[in-house]
Amino acid sequence: MKNNAMQKPIKRSALRSKLGLIYYSFLRHLLWLTMNRQFAKTRQSSHLPFVYFTHKTPLFRKLKDVDMWMQHNKVTNLRLASAKVSGILLRPGEVFSYWKLIGKPSRRKGYLDGMVLKSGTFHAGCGGGLCQLSNLIFWMTIHTPLTVTERHRHSYDVFPDSNRTQPFGSGATCFYPHGDLMIRNNTSDTYQLSIWMDDTYLHGQWRVSSSPEYRYEIIERNHEMRSEFWGGYSRHNELYQQKYDLADNLLKEQLIVQNSAIMMYEPFISEKTVK
Repeated sequence: MKNNAMQKPIKRSALRSKLGLIYYSFLRHLLWLTMNRQFAKTRQSSHLPFVYFTHKTPLFRKLKDVDMWMQHNKVTNLRLASAKVSGILLRPGEVFSYWKLIGKPSRRKGYLDGMVLKSGTFHAGCGGGLCQLSNLIFWMTIHTPLTVTERHRHSYDVFPDSNRTQPFGSGATCFYPHGDLMIRNNTSDTYQLSIWMDDTYLHGQWRVSSSPEYRYEIIERNHEMRSEFWGGYSRHNELYQQKYDLADNLLKEQLIVQNSAIMMYEPFISEKTVK
């Protein structure tokens, strides 16, 4: 990993931020229009016969200074969004678009205020918490032969690790409409996304039309936290995808993600906390 210093974040005016949102929203809708025939649209209630990868994430986490009502509202938001993507078939050559399927979260559709991350802080916003669903889909996807063609990550690391079971930077944030998660099926098999919830977890599966011939693992390398010249800290790592055959022979390894984020908390224990 290159040891390039991260620049101190630039605060942009509200006007510039609004104009940027309008501009990039226009580009996103134009992209959806030009790619319309490629997008996966068919939903099927019956399951494809084989499970390629399954995962679950807890619905509730105790986060510093975050009121629990935001997480309860998040569960409602996840339930609404999951209904839009669960059962979708991704046929050969088709593209899965997270926001194309879900649409704009709004109060009219039943979405509630949940936690939204922005510029290193969090606030309540309509549809907040849907990143948990995009995170789950991304993590499952990189354990399959499907190809992620668009993925975003927050440029800030807001919360310290708390019972983390996945490497730092292994998710995919989402912000409507221009921060999308897009996945292309370049294989000869049909895939199906299945999402469901219980009282404790958000569950997901990628299912497939034929028996899987490979399995995939994700490993983290070059994880580090740096002190930047302007006084803050940054966090970096790389994630690699390893492809194995069913006899556990490593066939291929490739870099799939490089993460860099500005930390919004002290990464090291201060002397005052050591007795």
